[in-house]
Amino acid sequence: MTRIVVVTGGTSGIGAAIAQRFAVDQAEVFITGRHSETVELAAKELGVHGVVCDATDPGQVASLAARLGELDVLVNAAGGLPEAASGDGASLDALLAQWHANLGQNLLTAVLTTSAVQDKLTSDSSVISIGSIGAERRGGSYGAAKAALASWSASLSAELAPRGVTCNVISAGYIAGTNFFRGQLSDERHRALVEETHNKRPGAVDDIAQTAFFLASPGARHITGQTIHVNGGAFTTR
Repeated sequence: MTRIVVVTGGTSGIGAAIAQRFAVDQAEVFITGRHSETVELAAKELGVHGVVCDATDPGQVASLAARLGELDVLVNAAGGLPEAASGDGASLDALLAQWHANLGQNLLTAVLTTSAVQDKLTSDSSVISIGSIGAERRGGSYGAAKAALASWSASLSAELAPRGVTCNVISAGYIAGTNFFRGQLSDERHRALVEETHNKRPGAVDDIAQTAFFLASPGARHITGQTIHVNGGAFTTR
């Protein structure tokens, strides 16, 4: 049976790689993004459905949910560093705006989308949210939002697991080939991030895509409420 998959923030980077991985498996995939031009282009390139949806807007999220029937996989990949994050600390108003933007993009997008589609999840569904190593160290307001995402996901797991729904976070380390740093990553910083890893390489978007695909597979039905760290050993847990 064809699986129905929704990937928010699926027009580029990690989100696009995840959408492509499920599409290769013949799933019917819906990607979302805020801008019609990028959504249309990405959907055509990936061979998936594109929906314009700002996941911080409750009305747009409700409209997205209304388009869907039963949903097998939800991937909350919308997020990143807000454009408003430049000029941090210039004033209390700017600081508040920065924190609101990070919480909106990196936490509330997942909360709103998941809540909107919750009644469409089946007994074999998976909710996967994309976190960050920034939640563990030096993350500022972005890291705090990603830490809150993991806490919320664990709580959501306790709520939905009795229905058979798994909920997990993939905490990504440094992933090359994305626009996360908006072209501002220096060669020195790149080398430092790679040096932190055990395997001495940057992550790739496919590393995250393959992990997401596994978490939505039959072999992962007893994995829920977890944060899966995918960072080459840059941050380790016991």
